[in-house]
Amino acid sequence: MDSETEPAAVPAEIREELEQLMLGSVDVLPEGMLLRQLMQARAENRPLRVKLGVDPTAPDIHLGHTVVLRKLRRFQDFGHTAVLIIGDYTGKVGDPSGRSKSRPQLSDEVLEHNARTYVDQAAKVLDMDKVELTRNGDWLGPLRMNDVLKLTSLVTVARMLERDDFSKRYTANEPISMLEFMYPLLQGYDSVAVRADIELGGTDQKFNLLMGRTIMEGYGLPPQSIMTSPLLVGTDGEQKMSKSYGNYIGVSDEPGDMFGKMMSIPDELMVTYMSLVTDASVREVETLQKGVADGSYHPAQAKRDLAERVVRLYHGADAAQNARAGFDRVFKEKDRPEDIPEMAVPAGAVRDGKVWLPRLLVETGLVASNGEARRMIEQGGVRVGDAVVSDASAEFAPADLAGAVVQVGKRKFLRLS
Repeated sequence: MDSETEPAAVPAEIREELEQLMLGSVDVLPEGMLLRQLMQARAENRPLRVKLGVDPTAPDIHLGHTVVLRKLRRFQDFGHTAVLIIGDYTGKVGDPSGRSKSRPQLSDEVLEHNARTYVDQAAKVLDMDKVELTRNGDWLGPLRMNDVLKLTSLVTVARMLERDDFSKRYTANEPISMLEFMYPLLQGYDSVAVRADIELGGTDQKFNLLMGRTIMEGYGLPPQSIMTSPLLVGTDGEQKMSKSYGNYIGVSDEPGDMFGKMMSIPDELMVTYMSLVTDASVREVETLQKGVADGSYHPAQAKRDLAERVVRLYHGADAAQNARAGFDRVFKEKDRPEDIPEMAVPAGAVRDGKVWLPRLLVETGLVASNGEARRMIEQGGVRVGDAVVSDASAEFAPADLAGAVVQVGKRKFLRLS
């Protein structure tokens, strides 16, 4: 609660709104400003303009990306204006946040393709009919040299080197391009262009978001407040969710796969996922936390309910219920799925009359790489027929695989013909 505002002077509905908006947040800065903004917006009967910028550097998104999207949706649900900026221009520069070296520059064609798919997937979270959708190339592209000089004059090199990743690279004599120095300035100028009241981002964006305040002041505008959300830990329970780590849950995953991946998260992450990747209220999150802690809500039941809730958000109630029933049939009742896809042994998997198991898993699409196949095999996560195969060098005659069911992990099955 804002130290300058007496609790009794804050209407109950504003207190409730503030509590819901802050759920799962890390930084809400400057302290007390969000409450003042909510109070002022109510007094003036106007919505706040809440900005989220995303660079389309990848064609698809996972639950980790949806954390800030869900935060933006919460603001939408309270009647505020969601301003979603597709960084078709900043995407060319590349955000240096958390990077130990420069990002490769992407082509216009790749950025345009990614932008289209990103918007389609964001629509699974946001009410796009009420989104102010823009691209920052619309205002960054026309900037003239005088405009760029004014922008760069607002920030010192010393201020840039306060940034942790820049500081580490400078100390280690790693190159930092002037282009990378421009990125926070361009993101800050986005806030000027859309007249942002609030900007959202992950904790890795804190420097960029605060830079937006500096840039807005330099252009004579009231500086935005900022709100950061944590980086979602992936299904491995250790590293942030990322496709490169193989610990992600894609928003376009099939219902059964999404449910199964949700069931693989560690129990201690349930409360985090409930608060960050669902539309649960503060009270619902507290109920989950209390129930699991005192034993009145069994973790297995809680995780099934959570997984069903997540699948329902992206695929609907029927698909979520079917995914749950399918999971229980396979793992709770120790049965195989009713409909196992069937495939002939791919020709590319056969060499010198033998089928090397890791190559078979890759060729059939059960895993993405030989490395992943070896790890799954060595961890006891692969069955051929009824037998667990733990030797990554295992080979089979093609005839011996006819009719065999290959299982990878807990969710993937394939019948060979």
